[in-house]
This record gives sequence, structure tokens and C-alpha cells, in this order.
Amino acid sequence: MIICGIKLTHDASVAVIRNGKLLFCVEVEKLNNNKRYSEIGDLSTLVEILDLYGLKPSDIDRYVLDGWHGKDSYWRGESVLIQSSGGEDVSLKVASYNEVSIKEDVLARNSFASALPLDGKRYHYASYMHVTGHLLSAYCTSPFAAAGESAYVLAWDGGQYPRLYHVDPVEKRILNKGRLFCLLGTIYSIMGHYFGPYKRTEEQLAEEREKRDYEGYFGGYSIAGKLMSYIALGKVREELVAQLPIIYEREFEVANTFEHRFMRAIKAEIAGRDYSDADVLLSLHTYLQELLVSSLRTKIRKDGLLPQNFCFTGGSALNIKWNSAIRQSGMFRATYVPPFPNDCGSAIGAACAEMMTVDGRMALDWSVYSGPMVRVGEPEPGWRQRPCDVAELASLFASKGCPVVFLNGAAELGPRALGNRSILAPATNPDMKTLLNRIKKREDFRPVAPICMEEHAPEIFSPGTHDPHMLFDHMVKPEWRSRIPAICHLDDTARLQTVNVDENETIYRLLSEYHKLTGVPLLCNTSANLNGSGFFPDVGSAMRWGGVDHVYSDGILYERSA
Repeated sequence: MIICGIKLTHDASVAVIRNGKLLFCVEVEKLNNNKRYSEIGDLSTLVEILDLYGLKPSDIDRYVLDGWHGKDSYWRGESVLIQSSGGEDVSLKVASYNEVSIKEDVLARNSFASALPLDGKRYHYASYMHVTGHLLSAYCTSPFAAAGESAYVLAWDGGQYPRLYHVDPVEKRILNKGRLFCLLGTIYSIMGHYFGPYKRTEEQLAEEREKRDYEGYFGGYSIAGKLMSYIALGKVREELVAQLPIIYEREFEVANTFEHRFMRAIKAEIAGRDYSDADVLLSLHTYLQELLVSSLRTKIRKDGLLPQNFCFTGGSALNIKWNSAIRQSGMFRATYVPPFPNDCGSAIGAACAEMMTVDGRMALDWSVYSGPMVRVGEPEPGWRQRPCDVAELASLFASKGCPVVFLNGAAELGPRALGNRSILAPATNPDMKTLLNRIKKREDFRPVAPICMEEHAPEIFSPGTHDPHMLFDHMVKPEWRSRIPAICHLDDTARLQTVNVDENETIYRLLSEYHKLTGVPLLCNTSANLNGSGFFPDVGSAMRWGGVDHVYSDGILYERSA
């Protein structure tokens, strides 16, 4: 059976599963240098993506659309997505965003007959709640599903409060254990509207409040990740951390505007105090982290189950410090965060919901390198090419110390560059982080991640565990900080990605060769893309961008010649 999962709204993607195996997942932003968080607005895009893999719309046995929220001020009402098809607008009904009550079945299947127009024909489709896609993109790709083990799954994104679920693969049942507390995942971005380098003026806040769109009033897509870096500039103000729950209780209301009310109250409360914005943001981060861990602990104890596995999903699960705090809490036997916890994974999750409902499968056979294949071509004007194996490339890093765009095979899934759409560079140069941030037009405080041979990670990092998806925080050990300064963040942490030969053979061989030459088993790793766009889809894009002098792809090194 071939199942096609579709996410039409922001972070749009198309995923196809055949008989329990993920064939591909194409995020629209990773095509043609499209803008980050791109939507699908025309159903012809879906047809074009299927065609990339030799599929026609009629080859698909089941179509599944991700659910979404309604249009009123509280995101309620009928969920309808408007698409273009053949030059005309069509209305596609979809499931809701999440449950209204704790007893509502999160696996409820909504069916729509002959309602999806593709390439001159109309197809049946199903739709599941948006939260269901988050839950199953996490659980079905987890090692727990592969082992037939149950797990808790926490879902927290911009459209809902953090909700805890328990997935039982034997009974094929998901139980809603209720919310942890009442803050939308937008809280982290909205913090940045009031404090820090992206804060708004009162006039801007008023204008965004009037428009009430996601990119403005509800936080936007990019600010949270930047603030996670910026908070390293601050100091935790314990007296403020202690005061925040009091302000929360005093100001609380059940509304999707509460996060703004909360921030305005905090801003008024601390007026005149000698706090930097970085101090306030780090204190807020600390408060939220403590609230998350303590609320989760309370909920787990109340449930009374034996130590369990745990998955974290939704956009909030991109917060590596929160992920690490949960993993280090001792509550769970094992912790898993998928590489696509935000809406990049929603098409996979929707397809998994149909796989579970129709086939009864709970575990997905998948690889994180299941995105679009890199396109190669002739050198751009002013460039030349030559054959180059990974040993020669390692020698280039060791001798010249320069950054290289590295484009290899199928793109990685999710927002993190995991070696196949990366800019790689030696971490031994203390100026490399500044150089990479400059060529990428990023702020100076933004960190650069290490990509490291798995077996050597414990020597350099604490805990240095197997983390192939760059979703946890690791301390750089003191004796290594001066050796690899480019990957040390301001607080001496690093967003580590480990690699072994089975996960990415090419990158692993490159690191091995570099290690032989230098004694350092890692490189800097940051995403290869135009500022504000998805990963480079082809070598030509990287050469035309021109931020570095070398581009490597599939055994060919492209070098600037003029």
C-alpha cells in the first residue's frame, strides 16, 4: 500500500510511505531555494513532487491531509484550507488542530470522498488532527516503536498547550493524559517581542495585534531559535525566576493572547530594575524549563506507571536545553526527539496515522536522509571542477583551513543540516565561527555546531552520547575548549551531532580521514543555504551564492578560479 501524507500550511511537505517504509519526504522549502517555512498554495506542486520520484497521482492508494485550526480569533470553527487547482480555488476540509476534550479520540479519521483534485481527476482523502501528526511522527520513528515498546509523548507547539499522551503499541491506543500547564508554544518567540535584539516598539506591537497573523503577533517562525542562542549572553536572576509564577497566576486567562499579557506584566514589573534583556530572557527560559520538568514529573507520578520511554515533539522540542533537562531528569528510561519535531514532520505523521489505522503498523522504516536528491551540473562561470575523494577533502581542511559547502545525496529531513546540506569547516580556528556567521549574514552570538565521530564524542563532550539529530545540549570538556574554539558556544556548550558509519558513511569517512591528519575527530557544521531559504538544492546554487571558494558533491570538488 502506498500512502501519501500532505502538509499544506507552513513548513509544507509531502511524504510517501510504501508498505511501512518511508520512500521520501520533500519539504517545499528545500526545492528551488524556496523561502523557509513555505506553504503549498497550488496542488500542482504535489503532482510535481510525486513526479520527481516517478509516481503519478493514480499510483497513490491513500491520501492523507494534516489537520489545521479554524479561522476565528480562538482558532476554532470549521477547518478549511484554500488551494489552487487548474487555475481555480478549491476548498479542502481537514480535521481540527487538536482535541476539544481529553476524551476525544486523537486517532479519529475524517474521510472526504472525491474531494482532492489532482491532474484532472478527483481523489478520496482522509485527514487527522494536526496534533496526531506530531504524536505519530515522533512515536512511529522512535526506537521504542521499532522495539514494540510503549512510550509517553509530549506535544507542545505554537497552537496548543503542552499535552502528554501515552502510546500503547499492543493495544494500538493513544491515551490523552492532559495538559501540563497553560502556555502556548508561541511563548518563546513572543518573549522576543518584548526583550532582546528582536523586540518590537509599542507601535509595532499595536500593529501586529491588529493584524493577528502568525509571523507577527503569534511570534513568528524564526525568533525562538535565535533567542535560544542569545540567552547565553545573560545571567539567571533568581529573584525574577521566583517572581514569574506569581505574575503568571495573577495574570492568567485562557486565551491565545495570554502570552502577550504575561510578557507585558513582566515588563511592567521589572521596570527600573538593573536587568539586561539577556538576563530577563535567560531567567524566563529557566522558569519555563523548571515549569516543564516539574509539571511533567507531577503528571508522571500521578499516572503511576513504571519508568517509561519518552518522546518530545512539536516546535518546542527544538529547544535543546529543554530536551537535555528532560533527559537528565531521571524520569524516563530513554528520551527521543525526532529530527522534525516542528511541522516539517507533519506530512510523515499524517501518513503514519493512516498507516496505523489501515495497516496496523506502529513502526516506520525510515532514514533521516530521505529528502530531495542533490542536483549536479557544470561549473558556473569563474569556477572549475576536478575529481576529489574524501581523503583529499580532509587534506584540504587540514592544510588550508577553509570552509566547504558539502552537498551529498538525499537531503536530511527537518530544519537541522546533518551533513548532507552543510557548510563544513575546521573547528580549530578561533575565528571560524565569526567567519561562518559573516558569510551567512547571521548575528555574532549565533553558535556553530560540531559534527563528530560517535566513538570520540565522550572524550570531548559531556555527556557525549549518541545524538545523530543535533537536538541535545552537550558541555565541551575544559581540556578541549581551546582546541576547538569555533564550536564552543558562549556558555561552553555545543549542539552536538554524532555520526557513525551506518548513519552517514560519507561524512564518517571524511571525519575519519581528518582525524588521522589532525587528531581532531570533528568539524564545524552549519546549514548550506541562502539567508531565509531552505537548503541548497544543487551545486549551481552554492556556486552562484559564492560565500565560500569550494563546493563538494559526490566526488567532485568545485573551486573558484577567479
